[in-house]
Amino acid sequence: MGPSGSGKSTLLGLLAGLDTVTSGSVILDGVNITGMAEDQLALVRGRKIGFVFQSYQLIPTLTAQENVLLPAELTGTGDPRRARELLARVGLEDRLDHYPVQLSGGEQQRVALARAFMVSPPILMADEPTGNLDSANGQHVLDLLLDLNARESTTLVLVTHDANLASFADRRVTLRDGKIVSDERTGTREHSINLR
Repeated sequence: MGPSGSGKSTLLGLLAGLDTVTSGSVILDGVNITGMAEDQLALVRGRKIGFVFQSYQLIPTLTAQENVLLPAELTGTGDPRRARELLARVGLEDRLDHYPVQLSGGEQQRVALARAFMVSPPILMADEPTGNLDSANGQHVLDLLLDLNARESTTLVLVTHDANLASFADRRVTLRDGKIVSDERTGTREHSINLR
């Protein structure tokens, strides 16, 4: 966590291999992704990482179900039943055939949340997942995120400037001006992310 401009999204991009480090290395779930070619990185991301973005990143020409299916179809494992199950878990079983423009902001974020879990990734990265939502929808999305996280047994890396959101974390890394200013464990679970 940290204020706007502190480097939170940059750190998330580096951890996911979306950005390139200028020094050091990134080891993601036991795999050194530093220096990997983009096609290799895409395979690692497709198998190991789910993403939830503040701006939803839904494809406007695809229905809710098609948006959720997309990551699995890219890896050749698309199962419409899993997509429907995930959409039902986030309360959108009656909105499967709706396009993003037909959904509210909270509904779009719930579609994005279901999509992030489609391939059962071991790691879920969420960049300000409630930032564009009012407090009621934000709390609902947070509850769903934490519930799915527990059910799917994923590691959740959550970027936020919101202290309330950060209070749910087992570990809080605070950034300021691109530097780590604190790294505290608040829970008892083991973590495999080392930041230096």
